[in-house]
Amino acid sequence: MENLRIPAHVAIIMDGNGRWAKKRGLPRKMGHVEGCKVVEQTVEDAARLGIQYLTVYAFSTENWKRSEDEVDALMQLFRYYAKRLLKIANENNVRVKFIGDISRFAPDIIEGIRSLEETSAKNTGLTFCIAVNYGSRDEIRRGMTRMMEDCREGKILPSEVTEETISSYLDTADMPDPDLLIRTSGEERLSNFILWQLAYSEFYFADVLWPDFNKDELVKAIEAYNGRDRRFGNAK
Repeated sequence: MENLRIPAHVAIIMDGNGRWAKKRGLPRKMGHVEGCKVVEQTVEDAARLGIQYLTVYAFSTENWKRSEDEVDALMQLFRYYAKRLLKIANENNVRVKFIGDISRFAPDIIEGIRSLEETSAKNTGLTFCIAVNYGSRDEIRRGMTRMMEDCREGKILPSEVTEETISSYLDTADMPDPDLLIRTSGEERLSNFILWQLAYSEFYFADVLWPDFNKDELVKAIEAYNGRDRRFGNAK
């Protein structure tokens, strides 16, 4: 552990809550409840390991297509864990940030999101970034719409647009790109998650379902990252 090079930014696709519940004969929502507990512990573990940014895929734009009961259960979890996250953030000096289009959520959930961001804004430790109602193509679409409006208003010239310019219009504008992406449950796809930002990231696919993820699994992923030859992108 002492010799491990800790990635500055770790992103996680938290996959397998439903399958974890099904294996145990439980309703899918119980898998999400257990998954939220693992998120809490992972934030604490990441902060203690010295990770500077942790980004998790909590709710995608496609998740609205799930059953009404499951979506309603997820909304209730958001409400409950917004309060829990505030306590965790303050206890661990964590800054909470949300990415995605939150306008579709109920007003009280939006208020909770804003409150979490504002209350934790001055914390100086780990930045915990939560992707909600998020899809990478939608993020790029929204960002490019804003950039075209600025071009039309003369704030920027098309000839001046660089990769850095594009990054500055994305939801993650104030964050470095991830060094390491972890996906649980054995699936090996990106599922429309921070596609632009992952251009030079290392990928690690864990076989465990998300509710079974723990610090040992996180360390395994970091150890695998340490074994990669990092010569591009965010290489240190």
